[in-house]
Order: sequence, then structure tokens, then C-alpha cells
Amino acid sequence: MCNDSNVHPQSNPSPSEIPTEIVSEAEMALIETALAAAATLSYSSSHIRRLPSGRMLSGCSSTQTARDIEDLSLPARKRVKSSESLLKRFRKKRGLMVTDITAAEWCEKQMEFTLLYGRPKRTHAMKAGCTRHAELEEEIVKRVEVSIQSAEDSWAVKLMNFIAGANQLLFDGLTREIPVVGVVQGVWTIGVIDEIRMSVSESVKHPLLVDTKTRSRPTLPSVDQKRNARFQLMCYKYLWDNLVTNDFPSTHFFDFFGLDPQCTLSCDVRNRLAESGLNSKTFGELVKYFSDTCHLLPLANEQLLLRYEYQADQSLLGEDQFPYDPNWVKSQMEWCLKFWMGEREANYVSNGEEWKCRFCSFSSKCLMGNQTKKLEDGGQQKCPPSTI
Repeated sequence: MCNDSNVHPQSNPSPSEIPTEIVSEAEMALIETALAAAATLSYSSSHIRRLPSGRMLSGCSSTQTARDIEDLSLPARKRVKSSESLLKRFRKKRGLMVTDITAAEWCEKQMEFTLLYGRPKRTHAMKAGCTRHAELEEEIVKRVEVSIQSAEDSWAVKLMNFIAGANQLLFDGLTREIPVVGVVQGVWTIGVIDEIRMSVSESVKHPLLVDTKTRSRPTLPSVDQKRNARFQLMCYKYLWDNLVTNDFPSTHFFDFFGLDPQCTLSCDVRNRLAESGLNSKTFGELVKYFSDTCHLLPLANEQLLLRYEYQADQSLLGEDQFPYDPNWVKSQMEWCLKFWMGEREANYVSNGEEWKCRFCSFSSKCLMGNQTKKLEDGGQQKCPPSTI
């Protein structure tokens, strides 16, 4: 594989009093949940968020809950032979999630099995992680429901989400759960940024992208987990910077997702827009406003921040601040997308990372997983210690 540990930025020193573990079963379950993320649309209803401050560039005060973009479950699928790429088979007209890309970096075979057989059962640790992110979001927003009738309505609420979050960031210096969408190496990709901070006092403002990871044990993550988390946050910066520096490819956007720019938005969505000072009647008008909003925003900070919390008491285990590495993240994305686009077969974990198989729900179906189990049962292989 092309994800040699020597190419990623070096980790910052961690507090000596916090031990480091490779991974726990609950933590692996959290990772596997991310692998199963999909962009399935639901046209019955959706949540928006009303910002307490209400201070928007345009008076916008509502956004959709962004978490659903990346965290929808994937139904189990029968394994069938197909010459089509995984991208066309499982993400046609939907694009990839950032978690789809980072999941391939973690283990491509696990990602492949997740697509073919469905995601593992949700655990207590998974639910606790989702609950914590909801709590962080609710600290600065209030959820409101909005009825959606079409794919255009669903995307309209997502774009309202971004617009309101951008305005909250500019006025309050903090926003959370912000969706981003753009083209990564020719592939439409969607993500949700946990948190964005920006000093309102500095003359040169570059928002800091932050991702919070919850841990089921009071331990810091392994090197491989930290690398994967860094990759995810770098992907978010890549998407953010593309949105604020380049013209949004609206025609390509409409064509790929099968959206009609002339579609009249539902009454409920239009009412929400009117409440926020936006008189967009059609989906195309809202996309134009979204594009204009992107150009008001600055590039993200070159420093990125990962936070690790203990689920039991929400205490901070440690922070990992690191620099953005454009060359590394582009090479990693390109390598992962070759797997998704069918340009190469799925790889097993690389040498030295076979320990991941011990915590994978699909190890019994996997050649590498079976070999690892046989070696460990024979006492010939142990999991390597992890150091940061």
C-alpha cells in the first residue's frame, strides 16, 4: 500500500501520564461505523438548527443537522460479481463520504466487506459517541424540523446548514457540524466538520478545523488511529479550501446528483428561507447564494486540531495539533480513490498492522484475518506495542 507510516507528519508528544493502547473492541466498533457511512436521502422530514444568536449576514437563522450526511447506515447487500467499480455500484449519484476515503486508508478489505455485507451492529460505544457529538452541537444551536419533499429540498437544507454555520463562524467565532461538499480528484465528496473556530479579534483570520474523538477507555489512540484521524481532518481542510477559493461547479453538481436547478422548493423550505432573509424560490437560486457565501470565507488555518475525550466523564485525554500536509493528503486521497474507482483490487492491511484483524467483524471472511488468527492461535505472532 501507499500509506507508509514514514510519509505522514510526526505526532506531537503526548502527556506521559496518559497511557497509549492499540485499540479496544469498542473503539474498533466506532471505526467500523464510520466505514459504513452512506449518503442515502430521506424525503420525509429533516432537522434544521436555529442559532441562538440569530446573527447572520443575511439574517439566516436555520440549518440542517449535518451529521446525517456521513452517518447514515448502509443496508446489507448480497455479494454479486460485477465489473463495475465500487464507486458506481454503491455511491452512484451520491458521491463519496470523507469517511469512505479514510476507511479505505484504514483497511480496504474491511471497507469492501462493509459494502458487501452491511455495517456491524451498533454498540454502546457507538451510541455514546453520537450522543456526545449531539451534545456539543446543542451547546450552540437549537434543532428545528423541516418537511422536505424532494432531493432538491434535502440538498437545500444542507446548503442552508452551511450558510448559517458560515455566518455563525464569522460573527461568533465558533460553529459546529458543518457540511462541506466538493470534488476530490474528480470525485464528488461530502463531509461534516465537527467544529470550526476563528478568533474574532485577529486582523488575519484563518478558521481552525477541529475534530473531537471520544474514547471508551482513558487512553490515547494508537499511531495508526491517529494517522487515520489526521487524514480525515486534512480531507476536510481540502474540501473547505476548495469551496472558498474556486467557483462552485454548479452545473457539474446538478448533473452528477440528478438535481433540477429550476425545481421550486417546498413550501416549508421556502418559509425557512424567508425567515432567514433569503428569498430563494428555486433550488438553483439557493445554490448561487451558497456559492457567493463560500467566497466570503477565508482559507482554513494550516494547523489542525484533534481532541480526544473520555466517554465516561467527557474529560480531555489530550490534544493533537499538527500541520496540514497538502502533498501527503493528495497522494493518500489519490491512492484510496484508485480502489474506489476500480483501478486496482482492495489491499489487505500492510505489514505490521495485522493486529487490526483481531478487532474486525469480517475477519472470518478475510484471508488475512484467517491467517492472522492461525498465527496467533499458534503463538507465533503478537500484537506490536504502540508508541506515540
